[in-house]
Amino acid sequence: MNSSSGDESREGVPLTNLDQALFDGADATKRDLVEYLDGVRDRIIPVLEDRPLSVIRVHRGQEAFMQKNVPKYTPPWVRTVRWWAESSKREVSYALCNDRRTLLWFANQRAIEYHPALVRVDRPDRITHLVLDLDPPEADAFAMAVRAAHAVRQALADVGLTGAVKTSGAKGLHVFVPIDNDAPLEDSAAATRAIAARAERLDPDIATTAFVKAERGGKVFVDSTRVGGATVIAAYSPRVRPGVPVSFPVAWDDLDDIVPADFTVHNALRQLGDRDPWLEHMPDPQRLPPDLIKEGHAVPVARVQAMHEGKRRARAARHGGTA
Repeated sequence: MNSSSGDESREGVPLTNLDQALFDGADATKRDLVEYLDGVRDRIIPVLEDRPLSVIRVHRGQEAFMQKNVPKYTPPWVRTVRWWAESSKREVSYALCNDRRTLLWFANQRAIEYHPALVRVDRPDRITHLVLDLDPPEADAFAMAVRAAHAVRQALADVGLTGAVKTSGAKGLHVFVPIDNDAPLEDSAAATRAIAARAERLDPDIATTAFVKAERGGKVFVDSTRVGGATVIAAYSPRVRPGVPVSFPVAWDDLDDIVPADFTVHNALRQLGDRDPWLEHMPDPQRLPPDLIKEGHAVPVARVQAMHEGKRRARAARHGGTA
């Protein structure tokens, strides 16, 4: 150990420059990140395990960037899987963060955010959870996201489903609904759209499924597009934001009493104690009702609908308002 530079090692993983600031405005050091991730390892590794992992890293003095492909200097003991990345149209070698040593290595690489896939490597054709991402219009509009979350909860209850909720660590909330292996990707995507549409109908003053931001009218976007090969910030993951908040599980009954900034790398471990609330709050996997799937297949895919609408408006503009 070289205490003067803040270097040490754990599990044979060298940890360097621990006393440096994590990033501009973090109000935290790299040591704070390492201590937090190591302290929460028994709770975060289960939600990362066997899932292709993307991370957001911050090199000192530089902008944050997302890393999907593992770098060439990745140790041989880090498990990887080659996976087709639809966004970049190529095969990518993703890491699998399945153990403490790998998590520590990522922490030393200044990997702050952890975005696992919704599928596991053994079942790439099945997502394990429906995810509703509740995105309020402004950073100070978290109370709106809470109200939208209650609408989503009611929409789920109306079809016999339940879910768990967590802060995104940014400005909104995520509702996770664990499902069984029966539904193919197109059916689970349809069910997610149906729940979003139902939540919008339950509370149209606060919730919208409009994909285009300019069309949301200052409402909370109930995003149903986290499906298939998509990733979502992991429960317990830090975020690259001032104060380094973490995505934190919350009991439904406590939603009205919290804000995302309540949970940071500095205090989350203390609040957790020996508990794993994400595991505690998560229901068992559920079967998707066939009627919900059928209903969802009649709901347009948000991105596709927005794309077609954009093309329609472009045609109208070219033809003097007659598309």
